[in-house]
Amino acid sequence: MAAGGFCKLPGGTVVVALNLPHGTAGVRVLVHAGNRAKALTRLRNLGLWSVFLRGNTAPPTPDEVTAVLHHPDGLIWRTAPTEGTGLWRPIRALRSSALQP
Repeated sequence: MAAGGFCKLPGGTVVVALNLPHGTAGVRVLVHAGNRAKALTRLRNLGLWSVFLRGNTAPPTPDEVTAVLHHPDGLIWRTAPTEGTGLWRPIRALRSSALQP
């Protein structure tokens, strides 16, 4: 189970943020979708079957919301979520095998 959270935007859509384990640093994934279920479905379609969102322990920051809203795919990631210095990348740059611990 991944730590994460969500925030509902004024237009009714949501931004879901998940911290996924990967090595020592981990990966922070942001998804913009119509609702939480659709956001998780987008990740499962990429091969991340074991991703669940329980609670709202690590919601996206305002900067993260801005980053995912300005990306055309609405699905981005970066390494080392605790440092906050990594560059956001499109999800197509990440192989599904790279997220496996």
